Amino acid sequence: MKIFIMRHGEAEHFAQSDAERALTERGRSASAAVAKACAEQGYQQFDKVIVSPYLRAQQTWQEVATEFDAKKIEVSPDITPYGDSEQVAEYVNALIELESLDSVLLVSHLPLVGYLVAEFVTDMVPPMFPTSGLICIDYCPEKRSGEIAFNIQP
Repeated sequence: MKIFIMRHGEAEHFAQSDAERALTERGRSASAAVAKACAEQGYQQFDKVIVSPYLRAQQTWQEVATEFDAKKIEVSPDITPYGDSEQVAEYVNALIELESLDSVLLVSHLPLVGYLVAEFVTDMVPPMFPTSGLICIDYCPEKRSGEIAFNIQP
């Protein structure tokens, strides 16, 4: 199965709260370009998409949804910037089993995205993610380990 982890696009520096920071035009275009590159590799449909409730993540999903199709979309407060990667990985593993998922996309934030990759790829140091970056992991739920299939950066 495939797990896709994407960091939101570039966001404005200031807003009333961190959760309300909106994407910049550059963030919108970079996210769309990454989605197009992923789709060109044959990955356009996800069994489930899990998106942070923060505005910049929601807007990133809106931008990439023009290239991607999702059977189910879930907004999760657990994947905000300081979410617990171990808890999120356990939740994703449970969803994979309960919903028989073949693909899942998470749209989230630093530092969580790096820690999530390290949860799903055994013995990996959490990678840094540029804004709009996307990593695809070939994942074996039975072994609870995977390896990076590809990494798309804007």
